[in-house]
This record gives sequence, structure tokens and C-alpha cells, in this order.
Amino acid sequence: MINIKEDERLFKLNHSCAHLLAQAITHLYPGAKFWVGPAIEEGFYYDIDLGDEVIKEEDLEKIEREMKKCAKDAKNIIRHELTKEEALEKFKDDPYKVDLISRMDETEEAISCYTQGDFTDLCRGPHVDNTKEIKYFKLLKVAGAYWKGDSNNKMLQRIYGICFDNEEDLNAHLQALQEAQERDHRKIGKDLKIFLTDDLVGKGLPMYLPNGFILWNQLENYIRDKELKRGYLHVLTPPLGNVELYKTSGHWDHYQDAMFPKMEVEGEEFVLRPMNCPHHMIIYGNEIHSYRDLPIRIAEIARDCRYETSGSLKGIERVRTFCQNDSHIFCTPEQIEQEFKGVVDLILEVYKEMGITEYKFELSLRDPEDKVKYHQDDEMWNNAENKLREVLNDLKIPYVEKIGEAAFYGPKLDVQVRPAVGNEFTLSTCQLDFCLPAKFDLTYVDANGEKKTPVVIHRAIFGSIDRTMAYYLEETKGILPTWLAPTQVIVIPVNSEYQSDYAKEVYDLLKKEDIRVELDDRNEKLGYRLREAQTMKVPYTLILGDKEKEAKQISYRLFGSQETTTVSQEEFVQLIKEEIKDRKLRK
Repeated sequence: MINIKEDERLFKLNHSCAHLLAQAITHLYPGAKFWVGPAIEEGFYYDIDLGDEVIKEEDLEKIEREMKKCAKDAKNIIRHELTKEEALEKFKDDPYKVDLISRMDETEEAISCYTQGDFTDLCRGPHVDNTKEIKYFKLLKVAGAYWKGDSNNKMLQRIYGICFDNEEDLNAHLQALQEAQERDHRKIGKDLKIFLTDDLVGKGLPMYLPNGFILWNQLENYIRDKELKRGYLHVLTPPLGNVELYKTSGHWDHYQDAMFPKMEVEGEEFVLRPMNCPHHMIIYGNEIHSYRDLPIRIAEIARDCRYETSGSLKGIERVRTFCQNDSHIFCTPEQIEQEFKGVVDLILEVYKEMGITEYKFELSLRDPEDKVKYHQDDEMWNNAENKLREVLNDLKIPYVEKIGEAAFYGPKLDVQVRPAVGNEFTLSTCQLDFCLPAKFDLTYVDANGEKKTPVVIHRAIFGSIDRTMAYYLEETKGILPTWLAPTQVIVIPVNSEYQSDYAKEVYDLLKKEDIRVELDDRNEKLGYRLREAQTMKVPYTLILGDKEKEAKQISYRLFGSQETTTVSQEEFVQLIKEEIKDRKLRK
């Protein structure tokens, strides 16, 4: 997907198209007020207050027609500079523009606005020279957006669009958007009966259906087995904790806005757990440790809850309750490099086995100027950040540095991926922490018999199982490898009346071999049942007729293929069991 901000011409064009949208809105909806209308990575948007009037998706075509009329007027787009007083007077009837102007620093450069025909907008620019240059655009959707992104403020209407220099590029982009919609995990999740949400249960609280729970279990077992082989020790801790626990860790001061409100029970205050590290700190501190015990790798598949605004919720990618594949590695300073490399190695191993290839590494650092967000200890931060740089450079892993993106207690390495729909997010993370062990007074006895403070590496290979499922459904288009597929085989007798007994025999055989199999012997036409198996993206469809029944054979089709292969029962069982065991990827 194209990034508008990386192309100067497209940035100007989309920024100008946002103004063209606003001009058309003023013609169609007199009295409209405007907040901001920036160019973004994938086009532009404008936030609009129409009072009680609501723009629906079907209204976008009407707005587009008016935009085209405005463009054909071929008005020059002219820049003007105003003083703050002049700007306030000019936009005095638009409280949103007045708010913007009022918050501008008196020492800033002159305030600029752009005029095209009968429309003037407050803007820094830049813009194209004439509206006739804005020809190939499309309004994509309308959504709600709180003024200034604050849920306490009024909900505005946000219209999204895209603009290109030629029709070919526009059509190609719209086709790519259509394909992305087909890959959206929310659509796939519904089609494959993976999960559902219901407002009666609560926004951002997904429920996993039988197919989804199978997929969940396979991913959970897969990553747990990987960790057990690498010496991780799994624990189980409560999904809530005393407020004092989070005051000790510092999360209460630095992370409270992302927590659900506290609850008081019998004089104690509790909060739903937003992360697992404080619990794991308590577990480590429960015993005396020698340097010979380290590293200690505590792991947990843990249920957490975080407050996300309703506008940010998205399927199972961004939710209010999720399950982290979490671990905290307690080690000596000398073991940091070895343990950090081990985490990166595990990430790369998992990605290779699952066929995940589109990702990038980001080293998230603190902003030294931010005295509120981050634990204040310059020596600790410099030491931790340099350690991570050394490891990444030694591993020859390309990465970019992101200032101000670190956790409050230490720098981190994030693995970023881009979903089919929406902004990129973190799939895996590894964080270095010199801070929390000291806050919890954790120690180990070194070779000289002295007490030392351990270092903690926070890491999550599947940042959350929920988010990993969302991303993987989109990456595979729901065509999951056989080892992950909720139904691995579907058995279909050609004629339900005459071959159902043999179909049941094959079904029982596969069930006995722990293969996830379903039998479709409904009294429906063969073509209908075959199409349903394709819709559910089942890896293997067995088609059993008289010949297969007489020879005790199996004829199968792979998903997406019309080619039929016939083998013995034993050969098929061996074939599919090897595919599951080797976790082969589907092409």
C-alpha cells in the first residue's frame, strides 16, 4: 500500500483534495464547521461538525459529484498570511478554527490560509496550484472521531479519501483496498466462525467460537512447547492485583490511564491486571537466589485487561482483554547479551516456521527531555540502551531507532508488522529493565557472597495470542496450514445414502489418529457440499464414491484445487500426519 507522506506530489495532492472536500461540504451542508483535514499515509481525511445532520456512506457519491464541480471551476489555490488577530476575526464563526488559532504561539511565523474560489481554509500547506489538478479521487468511508481525540469531547464526522495523479493509479489503489478488505481478519473471522463480539457482553471483549478455540489452543501449545525446550518455567498468576502492587512497580503512576478503574473489596483496592511483570517479580522474590540459579526464565500465557477507547477497538487485533505470551528473564548483567540473543533467535525461528516474512525491527528509546513518562536515571538508561544496540549490531539485524517509544522502565526492541487493514503494530517485543528489580528489592548472591540486583528482560514472542491470530488470519487469507486449521479434513460421500457407511468408517479412522475431521453426509447435492468445504478453507476434502468404498481407498482434493488424488487409507493417514508434524506451510 502506498505511503502518501513519502511522495511530495501525492502529499500536496491529497492535502489539496481534503480542502476540495471541505469546499464541497460547505455547498451541500451550509453551517458546517471544520476541525482538521490532514494528508495521511493512505490519503486524507477531514473532521466535520454538521450539528444534528449525519453523513451516511451513500452520501459520499453526492459529495464526490460536488467536489468534481468545484475542481472543474479551475480556481487558483492562493496562500494568504494573517496576524493572529486577523485570523481570529476571519474564522470567528468556526469555534474549531478559533481553538486552533488561540493555541498558536505568538512567536510563530505568520498564520497562513488558502483560498480557492468561495472557500478559504486555515492551513500551513503546501497545496497544488489550481483545483483543476485534483481529478482522480475517491471518498472511501465516513466514521466518528472525537474532537482532539478526547472521548470527553464532541463526536465529529470524519470522511476519508484518496487522490492520485492519474486514473490508473487510483484504480490500482482501490483494487488493493478491496483485496485488503477481503483479508481483514474481522471478515475472515466471521466466515470461518473464529470469533464474535456482542455489545451486550461488552465492546472489545471477543468470544472465541469452537473453531477459534482450536486455533487458540494450537498456537498456545506451540509457543509453550518452544519455551519449555529453552528452559522456561511456566506459572499461573491471578488476572487482578492489589493497587499497592502497581504502585510499587510504578505502573500506577505511569500507566494508570490504560487501566480499568480500581475496585474496593473489604478495605482493599484491586485493579484488573494490565500486565504480568509485577506478579512475576513477586514470584522471583519469594526465594533466595544464587548467581548459579540465573538465568531464571518465568513464563505465562496470561489474561490481561487494558482500557482502550471504543474508537480504537478492532476485532481481535485491539481489544480490552487479551492473552499475552509473556515471560520475564531474570539474569546477571553478564548474561544480558546471551539472553537477548536467545529471545531474538526464538522470534526468528517462530516467524520462519509460520511463514511470517514482512516485518521490521525498531529499537524504542526514551525521550531524555520527557521528565514525566520515564523513570529518571540517566546512567541506567544509557547503559540499557547501549546494551541493546551492541546486541543488535552483533547480530547484524537492521533496525531503526524510535525516540520516545520506550517503556517507562527501559528500552525495548519491537518487531513491527502491517496488517491488511489499518496501521502497523507490534507483534513481538523484548524489553530490558534495570528499574523494576530495584523497585521490588530483588537480589541474587554473586560469587563473592554479595547481594546484587538482577536485570530483567521482558519478552513476548506472540505479543498477544489474540493479535497474532488476527495478523496470521490476514497473512494467510484464512488458508491456515494444516496443523493450525480448525478442521483439517472433511469427509464427503458422493451419495449420502449409498456411501455413508464407508464415509463413517474413514471418519472414525481419522478421528482415532487425532486428526480434526468432520463428516458431511447431509442429503445435499455433492457440488453444494464441496463448495461449503472450500468456503471454510478446509485443507483436505475427501470424496468417497463406490470405487473408493470397494477398494478401501481415499480420494482427496487439496483446498483450492480441482485435482483429485487417490491413495490407500494408510498412505493418507501417513501423509497428513507428517504434514501436521512438520508444520508444513500451505502454498
